Amino acid sequence: MSSDNKNKTFNKDGRRSGKGPAEPRRHDSASSKPGFAARAAATKILAAVIDRKTPLDGMLDAEGGNPAYRALSESDRALVRAILNSALRHLPRIEAAISSLLDSPLPEGARALHHVLVVGAAQILYLDVPDHSAVDLAVEQANRDPRNRRFAKLVNAILRRIGREKQAVLEQVAGVPAMPAWFLSRLESAYGAETAIKISDTQLEPAAIDLTVKSDTDGWAKRLNGVVLPTGGVRLASFEGSIPSLEGFDDGEWWVQDAAASIPAKLFGSLAGKRVVDLCAAPGGKTAQLVLAGGKVTALDQSANRLKRLSTNLARLGLEAETVVADMSKYRPEELFDAALLDAPCSSTGTTRRHPDVLWTKGPEDIAKLAGLQERLLRHALTLVKPDGLVVFSNCSLDPEEGEDLVARLLADTDNAERVPIAAADWPGLEAAISPLGAFRTTPDMLPLSDGFASGLDGFFAVVLRRAR
Repeated sequence: MSSDNKNKTFNKDGRRSGKGPAEPRRHDSASSKPGFAARAAATKILAAVIDRKTPLDGMLDAEGGNPAYRALSESDRALVRAILNSALRHLPRIEAAISSLLDSPLPEGARALHHVLVVGAAQILYLDVPDHSAVDLAVEQANRDPRNRRFAKLVNAILRRIGREKQAVLEQVAGVPAMPAWFLSRLESAYGAETAIKISDTQLEPAAIDLTVKSDTDGWAKRLNGVVLPTGGVRLASFEGSIPSLEGFDDGEWWVQDAAASIPAKLFGSLAGKRVVDLCAAPGGKTAQLVLAGGKVTALDQSANRLKRLSTNLARLGLEAETVVADMSKYRPEELFDAALLDAPCSSTGTTRRHPDVLWTKGPEDIAKLAGLQERLLRHALTLVKPDGLVVFSNCSLDPEEGEDLVARLLADTDNAERVPIAAADWPGLEAAISPLGAFRTTPDMLPLSDGFASGLDGFFAVVLRRAR
């Protein structure tokens, strides 16, 4: 199910409405006002993302996440996720709206106040939460925080005005790019101003739900009310249920995998009779593809827990692969492989539709550091295959420093690798994603679809290299 909550409905206290067994609300006496604990948790987590660059996924983990989040009922957790996704996805516009209504900027260091206002405004502008609930609980937050108590009337005035003038405010900020300036500038340099804005706009919508199917793509698209994609996968129409409840899940007929993420493993073609290593393999979607392509697959990851999850996923699909816990940068197999897939750790800037925190937890220095790591891993990956063996290198970054620039630098200073160009004719419907040099470069604004199906896909880079000797 999509992580976006733009159209979710919440009751008078701001908790998600819907049928199902009531869950006990857990709170202390200081947070007894209905809905207060959820807003306080959202504000605390938002501050951790923006001010301390803490990734959102870990804080929203049901077992090891933020304590304030874990203490909530499931309905309140749903509200927190909705608030955070909306706040991070629209953050520049929310901040612009708040600033336009202030007579003077907030006091320096008033970060806690800033986050209270953002959480309140996100609910009013982008969620179906009663305005009075968002305003009253934001004022309550301000009153309970000694740092913000003197600004409680300001919070009340700003948020009430946003509620009264909602449509005008939304129109006023509609032209504000939904990305931080540093990253938008990098996109403009790489793709031009027009495409950069299109990419920025796509992150305002939730990511689609794409499936990779084991067989009978057309049949599964019909059964699940989906559409067949140029990648060979299936995209579901708007969906609000449980993924495991869908036909075919228990039988292992398909798995969830973004259309772009399914591309790298397909670049090998048939792997019948070949030994293949999937480096950085977990959670296993690409591993499953390699097995289905006929390969004898070794799935490698440095995390034993992640490999357990991979094994569980493969078991559901009725597929098998050897698993090896190892740091791939130090991995030396007894026998070289015929092919290797390196889907490398990266900045993940191509996945902001489903991970809107990425651009607020990463910066230019992170991209440079990760590009250096990827280059080292790619150079090592080339030593793991036989002469004439293939290495597919991929990542979900939009930044050329982690893709095109990295590969160009490697090919310029080594005679041990050569590019194997990808033919645009082999990818009807995605010809625009094939670069002049024959690499794959998807951007989120690609893959327009008809009404009823979300357009776009993750930003991905992929290239095929052959070991020369």
